[in-house]
Amino acid sequence: MLMERILSRENLLTALKRVEQNKGSHGIDGMSVKFLRRHLYENWDSLREALRTGNYQPSPVRRVEIPKP
Repeated sequence: MLMERILSRENLLTALKRVEQNKGSHGIDGMSVKFLRRHLYENWDSLREALRTGNYQPSPVRRVEIPKP
C-alpha cells in the first residue's frame, strides 16, 4: 500500500515540481534538472516496475564535503 502511494503519478509530479522549483543540482549521472521531466516521461514505466519488484539499483550519491570549524 505504501509503495503504491510512493509510486503514484500524483507523488511523482509533486516531487518533480519541487526539484524543478529548487533548481536541483545534477546527480552523479550528470543529468541536469532541465532534462529530468523528459527522462521520467520516457522511462517511468520501467523505473516504476523496477522499484516495485525490488530490482532498481540506484547510482552512488554525489558527495560534497563542507569544511566546518
